[in-house]
Amino acid sequence: MLSEKLQRAFNEQINHEMASAYLYLSMAAYAHSMNLPGFAHWLELQTKEEKGHAMKLYKFVNERGNRVELLPIAQPASDFKSPAHLFEEILNHERKITALINRLYETALEEKDYAAQVLLHGFIEEQVEEEATASEILETIRMAGEKGHALIMMDRQLARRGMH
Repeated sequence: MLSEKLQRAFNEQINHEMASAYLYLSMAAYAHSMNLPGFAHWLELQTKEEKGHAMKLYKFVNERGNRVELLPIAQPASDFKSPAHLFEEILNHERKITALINRLYETALEEKDYAAQVLLHGFIEEQVEEEATASEILETIRMAGEKGHALIMMDRQLARRGMH
């Protein structure tokens, strides 16, 4: 069983992961409205990934004999100034999630819950990748510019995510 403190922290993280999925889905809708189907595709896959994270945490809490309590999800942002602004928001969001995962890991350490620590190692590693990917895409957009052929090429590159 998870301690009460750790169970509460896991429930909160499940909420953050579902809120992330909801945010990325909102961002995908924005990308579709801007006629950027590759950006939308990338964000839709990100939505699925975040839901997968939530479900992994959900399953862990259940397997430990605790009960998941779902919390309300706030309405996500839905309007962004540009593709660069979109990825600035993504990078900032991933940094926030990294801090939350780190805090959850610290709670697992305090509670001496070794199984939770092992589970969270994978989340910590993935956050390094998430931040690096968002940063790389943002810098590519900044270098290429946000109009014309370069943006179209970037859109096509993002459309290839998950095709290997």
